[in-house]
Amino acid sequence: MEKVAAVHAEEYGESPDVTAVAPGRFHLIGEHSWFFKDKTLSMAVNLPVYVAVSKRNDSNFRFYFKQLEDKKRSSITSLKFRKEDKWANALKSVIYGFTSGGFACCGMNITIYSDILPSAGFGITTAIKIAATWAIKELNHFKCSKSELLQVVERANKIYFGIANHKSDNFTAVYSKENSLVLTDYATNSYELIPFKFKDKTIILTDTRVPRITTWNEESLQQPENVLLLGELKEQRSTVYGGWRYEENNAERNEVLSVVEEDTRRRLLCIINEHHCVLSAHSALTSEPADFSGFARAVNHSHENLRDLYDISCPEIDWILKRVQELDSEPDDLRNPVNCGRITGKGFGRCTFAILRNEDVDNYMKKLVDYERIFGFKPECYTVKPAKGVHLL
Repeated sequence: MEKVAAVHAEEYGESPDVTAVAPGRFHLIGEHSWFFKDKTLSMAVNLPVYVAVSKRNDSNFRFYFKQLEDKKRSSITSLKFRKEDKWANALKSVIYGFTSGGFACCGMNITIYSDILPSAGFGITTAIKIAATWAIKELNHFKCSKSELLQVVERANKIYFGIANHKSDNFTAVYSKENSLVLTDYATNSYELIPFKFKDKTIILTDTRVPRITTWNEESLQQPENVLLLGELKEQRSTVYGGWRYEENNAERNEVLSVVEEDTRRRLLCIINEHHCVLSAHSALTSEPADFSGFARAVNHSHENLRDLYDISCPEIDWILKRVQELDSEPDDLRNPVNCGRITGKGFGRCTFAILRNEDVDNYMKKLVDYERIFGFKPECYTVKPAKGVHLL
């Protein structure tokens, strides 16, 4: 808090009036199935993004990102998206989200302070938007609820950026609690907090530094006709978490999906399997006692789905996750894994998460030394834990 205030004061000659902080996050399972009204399991993590604001005497805006040593400016009459404004578009979009909803914002000086840059993924851009929304609301004394503030962010995404709202991103940044996961249900636009009880585990995010290359356009899967196809395979089941599941009979699945070409069929099967992985993870996490092996199987199966059916992994990431499985004392015992990991990250991802026994962390780090020697990319690791959502300081 003191460091952020000092940075703001050095840049603008005054202390911030309000400072908000929002967590980074990553998705454990299900982030690619939002379009089909499925579920996403996410974790907010202690990679904080601070947004400090102070009032100006005019209607202009000044933006400063400390770690980038970059400055931008705008005004109430020039809040349009500009490619050259890069990270500052996130702040402008939030201001636009307020003004387009009938709120009158004062001029502001705004500082972003984050040791993790938006390019790494891990929900940093979302955290900037959420922290800025909470700080601007407090600075201007707007009377609005959390749900109304989320509508500000949704307008920022939909109208300013012209992109879809991933409710799991926003819900995780807002509603998360320490030592909990957030399960977002897109069918009901709701969330649930699930305790993360594995105290003997260490969570490591690894930026593999593999260049992101989009091998196919994910929007090609997000077509109404594909939603209808998967709708045919949904079955109401009162005994199943969420009240429904996908048809488990492979013959029935194949018959319904036989009308699409092979790549689409495989990716729709991945969506089906992802839903099953979320349900399995939920069951394991909420059992008494919590079942890490069941949870780990769901995570590992999810990565296999993304690798084999969804086509978004790469040899470098697969190599790292294979080493995670080899850390088990009995790596061939797929029913009882003691570690797990999966691809995650912005877009099609270049990052992984691993949930490891504490005693396996040093060996994992040694494997990353081998990774750098073999592939030539120097990875960056962050040891994290579940964190609480946005709040004012």
